[in-house]
Amino acid sequence: MFFEIDVLGAFVPALALWFVVALAIFVAADALLTAARVYRLFWYTPLVRLALFIYFFCGIAMIGSMR
Repeated sequence: MFFEIDVLGAFVPALALWFVVALAIFVAADALLTAARVYRLFWYTPLVRLALFIYFFCGIAMIGSMR
């Protein structure tokens, strides 16, 4: 169920890899949404950004765990 990835001799949980991938996708999506001025439609922008990151992280973790 859980697996680890060997990074330079140290075993890292796959969850850390999924976190980094989700963070990269989030940064790109956040830049696009900021440029398109989408965040001005929401009352509390940091909460929307947190929800967007959690959405990406959970989606990638679900895809990554299906093998």
